[in-house]
Amino acid sequence: MLNMRSVLSDDTTAAARIREAAIVRFGRQGFARTSVREIAADARVSPGLVMHHYGSKEGLRTACDEALVSRLMADKAKTRAPGMAQTMREWLDHPEQFGAYIDYFATMLADGSEGGNRLFDRMLRETTAMLERGVADGSMHPSADQEMRALMITLNGLAPLLLRDQVARALGTPLGSSAAVRRMTLPTLELYTHGLYTDSRVLDAARAALEGTLTTQTAPRSDKGPGNPNQDPDPPSPERTTPT
Repeated sequence: MLNMRSVLSDDTTAAARIREAAIVRFGRQGFARTSVREIAADARVSPGLVMHHYGSKEGLRTACDEALVSRLMADKAKTRAPGMAQTMREWLDHPEQFGAYIDYFATMLADGSEGGNRLFDRMLRETTAMLERGVADGSMHPSADQEMRALMITLNGLAPLLLRDQVARALGTPLGSSAAVRRMTLPTLELYTHGLYTDSRVLDAARAALEGTLTTQTAPRSDKGPGNPNQDPDPPSPERTTPT
């Protein structure tokens, strides 16, 4: 039996124990390699009771997705409350509570199944909604492309999970360790709060380039290579004459 730490709540009902056991098993072994019988044994229930509560192993997976994404987004929402310092203090003092998150998301998103796609889509929807609320209440800047920004932030949040082995090697400590969490917290929040560049030159250049794409597509071609100062555009095409 796996050593399970409660990852969602203090709920000790059979349904909650089954779900938490499934989160641990799926995260460590993957969906396909985990059996309902194993989950039932970890939760100290019968396989029949698993089916009674969730209908199927796929139904149990969906319940795990919903529970973890809801908890993750609820935790993020706490950082905007008056007690955000206390919330962050709890995260920093007990990073082990995220171990099941990391294993589950990393394994289930990378399994190449439709279930992984559904999990990603759910996280993207929740991130989009969070950003929309932030723009609406004035705590976040609007974006020129809200949907694309939501996608980029979702990818940025998932990248450390999917590359957890590489991140651990770079940091010299597992991703879910206290040392890793402490080291990543301020640089991540600095990037989201202050940005990277000290002025808008790169952004302005990108805007200018994007705004010019429509005209550059029809610009005259040159027979000389790129960078040659003596650019000779193609001569104008001769006018057609209509036979009489």
